[in-house]
Amino acid sequence: MWWENAVIYQIYPRSFQDSNGDGIGDLAGIESRLDHLVELGADGLWTSPIYPSPMADFGYDVSGYEDIDPVFGDLASFDALLAAAHARGLKLLMDLVPCHTSIEHPWFRDHPDWYVWADGDAPPNNWVAAFGGSAWTWHERRARWYLHSFYPEQPDLDWRNCEVVAAMQGAVRFWLDRGVDGFRLDAIDRLGKDPQLRDNPPATEPPLFPHRLPDFNALDHIHSKNTTPETGVALAAIREAAGDAFLIGEIYLPTTDWPVYLEHLDRVFAFELFHAQLPWEPAALRAVIERAFELDGAWVFSNHDAARLPTRLGEENVRLAAMLLLTLPGMAFVYQGDEIGLVDGPGADPPFDRAGRDGPRHPMQWDSGRNGGFSSAEPWLAAVDPERRNVADQREDPRSLLALYRRLIEFRPALGPGMAMRDAGSGVLAYERGEGHVIALNLADEPHELSGVGSLVLSTGADAAASGVLAPHAGAVFERA
Repeated sequence: MWWENAVIYQIYPRSFQDSNGDGIGDLAGIESRLDHLVELGADGLWTSPIYPSPMADFGYDVSGYEDIDPVFGDLASFDALLAAAHARGLKLLMDLVPCHTSIEHPWFRDHPDWYVWADGDAPPNNWVAAFGGSAWTWHERRARWYLHSFYPEQPDLDWRNCEVVAAMQGAVRFWLDRGVDGFRLDAIDRLGKDPQLRDNPPATEPPLFPHRLPDFNALDHIHSKNTTPETGVALAAIREAAGDAFLIGEIYLPTTDWPVYLEHLDRVFAFELFHAQLPWEPAALRAVIERAFELDGAWVFSNHDAARLPTRLGEENVRLAAMLLLTLPGMAFVYQGDEIGLVDGPGADPPFDRAGRDGPRHPMQWDSGRNGGFSSAEPWLAAVDPERRNVADQREDPRSLLALYRRLIEFRPALGPGMAMRDAGSGVLAYERGEGHVIALNLADEPHELSGVGSLVLSTGADAAASGVLAPHAGAVFERA
């Protein structure tokens, strides 16, 4: 299948390229920059939501599933983008949001029974929203409580209602009929909920993915998400509509919970590696990678919801992370700007995103000029440091991070199938790819002597693997004799 070893480039449309001078990125802007993806070596792109939306959650609160928000363009500009991508051999994935809609979606007005409701003088249980507070909000006109796993502006759909299933299947088919190649499924672990709406029990151990809100960490969310058989039934319905199109799920769950999802999806994101705690430790990384590899997880290190790589991992680990991401077998996702080392910006004051995610959403930096070449107008979020990091400068520098990304992506097919972990000593994560290559990554602060790895083929920097010594926070690919 085309996606098995693909590199997919995630685009946050508001921040990629503005084509009409309103300070907000759009579809025509994306189309104008597709050659950058080709030069990088990407196999496709995934766009965060571009549907009509009041933007309470910047597109993840959908008010119409079969159209384009005017801020990004229209269906004609989408068709033009899709055609331009396909002409360059790029696949295009859309972001499907099946868990919830906007409270301003006509469905909430015309089909209230398509959502999850409860009666009573108080919320029916102790469920907590991902963005804080109770997951239930009182609706004055209907005199009932409605469920929202995220913001109150995002009421949850009831996937036990066959009309919901049919409507969402219709949306999937609408975009497939236009020619899209697949979907990234947002918050897919929230489709299945306990029909009895029972309380979540207290957590008995620290969460695998720590949340920024203590009240969320305090509960074991066994009833408010990931329930069976509801999850499997909903996923089967999406797969039925999608046919053979590619589907990848966003699920914040351990690998032990993946099987029910992979019965219907092609891949899920390997968030255990994404959220591996610093300082990285080889044994812990090895265990996470082996579990995800066995189940065909897709590798990802950053996205629009988390601090950018240099901010989260430190500048010293950015090249190491790139080599790890792009030498593991299987599918890999690169968030726009990772390839030039973009850092978090300060966000807006007051913030656009109430959950504090402005930082990783600052515009792409194409050159060192005004607004980094993103827009001729004042951007919705300011450029961070285009004089230090931009595509134009790095394109001409063979030592740049962008050059490293290109080399790694170009070299990926030569690595061959499969992976076997290898013992390389303290502080070093090493693995074999195919029958001829060894990758060694020094996670430590001290240099490490290597032996029996073969001849150097590619490294994270000019001094990364000199004279058989792997520098701190450096990586290299070797070819065995």
